[in-house]
Amino acid sequence: MGSPLASDAARVLHPYYPLNAPLDHFAANETPVNTLLLFFGGILSCVVIAAIAAARIGAKRAHVVLTVADHLIVTWFALCGFLHCFFEGYFIFNHARLASLQTLFAQLWKEYSLSDSRYLTSDPFMLSVESFTVFVWGPVCWAIVASIALRSKLRRPLSIIMCVGHLYGVALYYSTSLAEHYFSGVSHSRPEFLYFWVYYVGLNGPWVVVPACMSPFPSNPKRRDNADSKELGKCCCIRTCFTSVRSQKASKT
Repeated sequence: MGSPLASDAARVLHPYYPLNAPLDHFAANETPVNTLLLFFGGILSCVVIAAIAAARIGAKRAHVVLTVADHLIVTWFALCGFLHCFFEGYFIFNHARLASLQTLFAQLWKEYSLSDSRYLTSDPFMLSVESFTVFVWGPVCWAIVASIALRSKLRRPLSIIMCVGHLYGVALYYSTSLAEHYFSGVSHSRPEFLYFWVYYVGLNGPWVVVPACMSPFPSNPKRRDNADSKELGKCCCIRTCFTSVRSQKASKT
């Protein structure tokens, strides 16, 4: 019968906080971080390009002119929709064995987990909030992209709901971690600047800043048919005035 000391010695070492986190199945990443980010950045770029192209096609069919702000909002919610549905969805369906996998998404999650190890320990809060994000917030983000392209009246209420949801989610994410650190002294993030300030604070910051800045954007794109009708009205008005002047000159002569 093995002793507890022998069992502890056999436990796989890992770089995550707390150092006694139960990650016996952990396997270090095999791919450099720069390579992971390069591939992930390429995927995100393709998602954004495809979303903007689809939005433009939909807008053209609906006779809608997308503004610069509309393109920015489509970009943001397309990124959110992809991350929520696919990247966070990968976590939901693979959380129990995430620490041992070597896929692109798994290695990215293991890298980010250096700032929050709860993603590798099947933390109940993370599973709950991420499940809601995957199955509710993700589809809502894609619905907003569609509503922008089609000039739907749902765009504004859906955007407000999503922005509030993002702000509330980030507040819960930070507060639960900080509360656990304050009351029990347990920290889930490594103390290095890169992992705490860049990963933990910086990578979640956009979901605070962008929703807070979303309100100044126009609520509806311009319709092309409205613009065309205005131009047509101007032309008709000019033509009428010109005809009237010619008639007056003819009557005088």
